[in-house]
Amino acid sequence: MSFKVAFIGAGSIGFTRGLLRDLLSVPEFKQIEVAFTDINPLNLAMVTELCQRDIHENGLDIQIQSTPNRREALRDARYIFSVVRIGGLEAFQSDVDIPLKYGIDQCVGDTLCAGGIMYGQRGIAEILNFCKDIREVAEPDCLLLNYANPMAMMTWACNKYGGVRTIGLCHGVQHGHKQIADVLGLTKEEVDIVCAGINHQTWYVQVRHKGSDMTGKLLEGFEKHPEYSQTEKVRIDMLRRFGYYSTESNGHLSEYLPWYRKRPEEITDWIDLGSWINGETGGYLRICTESRNWFETDFPNWMKDPALDYKPENRSEEHGSYIVEGLETGRVYRGHFNVVNNGVISNLPDDAIIEAPGYVDGNGISMPRVGDLPLGCAAVCNVSISVQRLAVEAAVQGDDLLLRQAMMMDPLVGAVCNPKEIWQLTDEMLVAQEKWLPQYKVAIEKAKERLASGNLIPTKQNQGAARLRVKTVEEMAQDREAANRVAGESNKAKERPTAVN
Repeated sequence: MSFKVAFIGAGSIGFTRGLLRDLLSVPEFKQIEVAFTDINPLNLAMVTELCQRDIHENGLDIQIQSTPNRREALRDARYIFSVVRIGGLEAFQSDVDIPLKYGIDQCVGDTLCAGGIMYGQRGIAEILNFCKDIREVAEPDCLLLNYANPMAMMTWACNKYGGVRTIGLCHGVQHGHKQIADVLGLTKEEVDIVCAGINHQTWYVQVRHKGSDMTGKLLEGFEKHPEYSQTEKVRIDMLRRFGYYSTESNGHLSEYLPWYRKRPEEITDWIDLGSWINGETGGYLRICTESRNWFETDFPNWMKDPALDYKPENRSEEHGSYIVEGLETGRVYRGHFNVVNNGVISNLPDDAIIEAPGYVDGNGISMPRVGDLPLGCAAVCNVSISVQRLAVEAAVQGDDLLLRQAMMMDPLVGAVCNPKEIWQLTDEMLVAQEKWLPQYKVAIEKAKERLASGNLIPTKQNQGAARLRVKTVEEMAQDREAANRVAGESNKAKERPTAVN
């Protein structure tokens, strides 16, 4: 088989190298074309060199087309992977630090809350440019596989305004599936699950073992589990109060809700510092910063390490390669995908991006009807969907009033801040991220005037309830193997140390 696959944001070592290994582990894909593009020439060059070495050492005759020219990379592509972080770590820093001045303590800040909303403003402005190029130069009816957060907002914008068939992909369902199997004393293969909801707020609405419903056994199992009882306190509390386990990690989930991070003195009651994903303030920013610094410094040694072995048993659980394989070979794959709802979940809005079970084969991607979510679960999702809809429309229209309304409707922002604080917070974030927000030119000039007036609500420098220091490269070098694993993985919480609380 011969077709072209392009990666936008290919300088992301965590996603690009692993996804390429997954694709080239499919026997039929030994002659595909591969293109990489990125705006960071150094990262693009390093990742290309490393991936090209992997290809050669696996005996394949594929030459990566590596170029900063996005349109050239996209030309004639049938499948496009978006693994971008618009604004990089510089913008990400402001997503975390500016809200902290107003008491908004985020673990990640890339999906919802103040950081996720602003990340969406940057990402949507740029991904719609990707879509324009895709429409003009890629293969007709190509498929955009979006891994970029905020997943729902980005996928929503592409499908509604981008004119490009787009599916959003995440690895959250797989990890929770393993946790559920653990507390039931079973292997993952022995437990069949159905998840439905929205990205990062998807619910395991069906858990079965040999045809028996196991949902009622989960709460006791999690409460008694020696590790999860300490590291997943938010998820367990939501399971206790809503009846269903959530896909998303403790730290992520805690910032999408109004209850667990609104009082600084209570945050540590709900989180654990054994791993950043359990709720550490700015934890993902820290781990991404460490990984970037490590990869840039240690890259020469990566080229000396053994190449990735392109074998089927080495493929990750990321959905992307399996979707391409199903569409091209006809093999059936079942996963959980982010798509426009259109009735799949009957008590969520049709225009929303939902995450639900799907099947892929030679006929395409099929999404069976799930029906109604449990009422409480649907209510939680609907709050977030309202924020997402406002944020998408704000980003597309460059409407800062809609942006402010999205901030007001956000569960955690609204729990912590009053309307005047939210207005000023939005002004600060718009000005700080000006270079990535071309659609807000007029609004940003007005925000600058207000911030320069001197009539401001007092804020304070705030390190958060559970902020840890960024490790130096020298500290990371003490365990090079662990540093490599984290830097090289798309899922930077795949391996989680023991709880510390």
